[in-house]
Amino acid sequence: MIRFIPFSLLSLGFLIAIVFGSMLWAAVLLPLILIGLWDLIQTGNSLYRNYPVVGHIRGLSEQIRPQIHQYFVESDTEGKPFDRVQRSLVYQRADNKVDSLPFGTELDVTAVGYESLNHSISPSAVKEHNRRIDIGNDQCTQKYSSSLLNISAMSFGSLSAAAIRALNKGAQAGGFAHDTGEGSPSQYHLENEGDIIWEIGTGYFGCRTVSGDFDPAVFSEKAALPQVKMIEIKLSQGAKPGHGGILPAAKVSPEIAEIRGVALGQDCISPSSHKSFDSPIGLLNFVQQLRELSLGKPVGFKLCIGHRWEFLAICKAMITTQIYPDFIVIDGKEGGTGAAPPEFVDHVGMPLRGGLTFAHNALIGTGLRQHIQLGASGKVVSGYDIAMCMALGANWCNSARGFMMALGCLQSQKCHTNECPVGIATQDPRRQRGLVVEEKYQRIANFQRHTLESLFELTAAAGLSSPQQLSLEHFQRRNPNGDAIALQTHLKLNDSELVNGEISDIWRTPWQYANPDSFKPAR
Repeated sequence: MIRFIPFSLLSLGFLIAIVFGSMLWAAVLLPLILIGLWDLIQTGNSLYRNYPVVGHIRGLSEQIRPQIHQYFVESDTEGKPFDRVQRSLVYQRADNKVDSLPFGTELDVTAVGYESLNHSISPSAVKEHNRRIDIGNDQCTQKYSSSLLNISAMSFGSLSAAAIRALNKGAQAGGFAHDTGEGSPSQYHLENEGDIIWEIGTGYFGCRTVSGDFDPAVFSEKAALPQVKMIEIKLSQGAKPGHGGILPAAKVSPEIAEIRGVALGQDCISPSSHKSFDSPIGLLNFVQQLRELSLGKPVGFKLCIGHRWEFLAICKAMITTQIYPDFIVIDGKEGGTGAAPPEFVDHVGMPLRGGLTFAHNALIGTGLRQHIQLGASGKVVSGYDIAMCMALGANWCNSARGFMMALGCLQSQKCHTNECPVGIATQDPRRQRGLVVEEKYQRIANFQRHTLESLFELTAAAGLSSPQQLSLEHFQRRNPNGDAIALQTHLKLNDSELVNGEISDIWRTPWQYANPDSFKPAR
C-alpha cells in the first residue's frame, strides 16, 4: 500500500547500505527504521500505525506551527494574543531604542471600532506630583506611594527564579512595585529589595498551616518585611476566574514545594474559594484582620468581575461594616500568563473594560469611591492602554505579559510546559541559564519608564496636567455609521445614586440581588 512506501524505501536503503558496507548511511537510517517498527506495533496512535515514520511529520508541524504563523503568515496587526506591533513596541522600549513609526499608521482609521484620543490645541504638561498616587485610606497607617504602572501578579513557580530576580531588580531600579502572584514572596523576590505587593490566594502559600488554612502568625512575620508595601487578596484572576490557580507538576521543583508547602511531583492546584471567609462581610473582616496583622499596610483585593450582584454585595457589606479596602484591582478575562483550562480562557469572566467600568460606577453609586483606589490589569502594554483604563476609572495599571516581553518573551505559548525557550516560564535550570539578570533587569526598568513617558505625553496632548483627569469625553470611537463619536457608558452612575434609591433599570436587578451576608443572590 502507498502509505507504507516511505518506510519500505527506508528499510531497503538500510539493507543496501549494509550490503555495500556504508556504515555511515546505515547509522543514519537505523534510528528511522526503529521508529517505524515501533510505529507499526504500538497501539496508542492510529496515524503513526498507518503511516510509520512519515506520520511524525504532522507532530513536528504542530509543534512549530505557532512560530511559523507568527513569523511568516500573520500581518503586523492581526496576531493574538499580542500582535507584532504591540510586541515590537515593548521590545524597542525595553532596548532603549527609537519607538517612532515611519510613513503613517498601519491601522484602518475608518474601520468600525477605531479609537483615538482627542488632542488639545493648547497642550499642557504633566506635573511631577501627578506621576504617582498614594494608596491607602483613613483606615490605613502605612500608605504607599505607587507608580502608575507596576508588575502584575506572576509567581515564582509559574516564572523562573532568574525571571523573578530580574523583574524585582528592575522594579527596584525604576521605583515601581512587583506583585508576587499567589506563590508568596520568595528569596528571589527579596534579594534585590524592590517593592513587593504580596498576593494571597486561596492556597495561602507563604502563610498557611499544614492543613492549608491561613496562619496569622506566619503572615504577620512576613508582612512586617519592609519590602512588602501592600497586601492583595486574590478572589479570582482573569485567565481562569472561578478556578483555582494551576502550577503543573513539571514546574513544582523541590524548592517550590518547600516554599509553598505542597507535595513534590504533583499539580499544585489552589482551591477555587477561600477558607477564611464565605460572605462579603467575611471578606471585609479578613481585610481588616490582614490590615491589623500587617501593622496598617494597605490591604485590598483582586478579582475578575463575574456576577454583578456579588460585587454590589461587597459594596453593601462596606456600607454595613464601614470597613473599606484600600484598593481593588480589576483583572480582565483577557489577562493571563500561565496555565488555564481552554473553556475558562475563552468563555468565562468579563473583559477589563467592562469590568472596570462596572466596578468604578458601582463604587460611585454607593458613595464609596473616595475610600478606594482602583487598579487595572489585562493586556496593558502601551501608554494608550493605560490612558484608556484611567478614562474608565482606574487610578493605576498593572502589566504581566508586557514585562514578560520586556524580559525577552517570544510569545511561544509554552508557559505551561516548562519548556520556555528563553528561560522565563520554566524551572529547568538549563533553560534559565539563557536569562541573564544583570542584562534583563535594565530592560524591565526601560520598558516601564518609556511606557509611562508615553502616557504623560498623551495626557499633555489632551491639555491635561494629570492622567487622573482623563475621562471618556477625551476619546472617540468610530461607529457602524462611519461617525466618530465620543465614548460613553450606559453604566454611568451619579454619586450615591444606588443608596439613595434612584436606581435605573440596568442596575435594579443586580442591586436587589446583592446580599452583604452571602455571595448567593437574595432572590
